[in-house]
Amino acid sequence: MARIAGVDIPKNKRGEVGLTYIYGIGRSNAKAILEKAGVDVNKKVENWNDEEITAVRNIISENFRVEGTLRSETQMNIKRLMDIGCYRGIRHRLGLPLRGQKTKNNARTKKGKKKTVANKKKAIK
Repeated sequence: MARIAGVDIPKNKRGEVGLTYIYGIGRSNAKAILEKAGVDVNKKVENWNDEEITAVRNIISENFRVEGTLRSETQMNIKRLMDIGCYRGIRHRLGLPLRGQKTKNNARTKKGKKKTVANKKKAIK
């Protein structure tokens, strides 16, 4: 099992898919990393030798922000938006969608479980 950027890469997966287990690396970045390191994209992680693992590890550490640093940077960006009080920051603070989605019917993932509001009683004539 290869350990890269503090993450155990599953050894039974192809290299391209295995690298996506690292936060901040998707399929296209994984493919580019393996190409740069000279590792076959279809080669399984368990078949990588020490030189290939070292090459991949070096490329990731030099060229990419991953795992903890990326998570903290993202959180700092969100906190900055909330502190300056811009529209996106306010939406983050209220727990509502912030990219223009409608919220009358949907947005349940962001808003949470439905809260039923009782109907107003009708006036008696």
